[in-house]
Amino acid sequence: MTSEIIIALQLLLAHVVTDFLLQSKAWIKQKRKKKTRSPFLYIHAFTAGLLTYLFLQDWSGWQIPVIISVSHFFIDLWKLYQPKNSLVYFLWDQLFHLLVLLGAWLYLTDAFASVVPFMASFITSEMTLVLLTGYLVVIFPIGFIIGMATQQWQDEIAKDGGSTSLKKAGRYIGIFERILVLTFILTNNFSAIGFLIAAKSILRFSDKSKSGARKQTEYVLIGTLMSFALTIVIGILMRVLVF
Repeated sequence: MTSEIIIALQLLLAHVVTDFLLQSKAWIKQKRKKKTRSPFLYIHAFTAGLLTYLFLQDWSGWQIPVIISVSHFFIDLWKLYQPKNSLVYFLWDQLFHLLVLLGAWLYLTDAFASVVPFMASFITSEMTLVLLTGYLVVIFPIGFIIGMATQQWQDEIAKDGGSTSLKKAGRYIGIFERILVLTFILTNNFSAIGFLIAAKSILRFSDKSKSGARKQTEYVLIGTLMSFALTIVIGILMRVLVF
């Protein structure tokens, strides 16, 4: 394992331990309540820098741990003023932390000069473009196509009393299943697609005694088959282009 990978893992491990193992719900609750008056906010930020210092084991290099500690404080302080239990702000919070860690990694590995060449080669790589385009197509355009193609059956089911499904659950299930199917195709695991279909069939099994259950089942089956068929076609085209 190269030293660059080791440094990246050390920085990431320090962050994960600080944010998810050494921070209790009581700390989070008090931080949200008292903001800058909470001692746990300062302890948490100090811990982030301390663990980074201990994991890196570069005893003369105190600058990076200090930067991580200070940045951790202000990022967490920003998050404390955002809506409670918001996934969006949690993801932004983690993204900001990871960007700081990325900057620290670039500094420690002296890799700033290679960033621009790497980005240039990344966005001009045929494989990168094919993979990025393929996954984006199966996530978004195909979802819209299936939604429009099955709209008439959605309306028919709604007239018969609607559905007890969670809001937008079908959309997210479709997105994840298409990502999995495309990944199985690109990794040459075609047999896994059959297991995915079987698993979804079991979970989506309807109670036939309920009104409109047959229509709901047929609607789900049509959407699933369309989703799988279009994704398989795109996956095969990607394999032809890349492999």
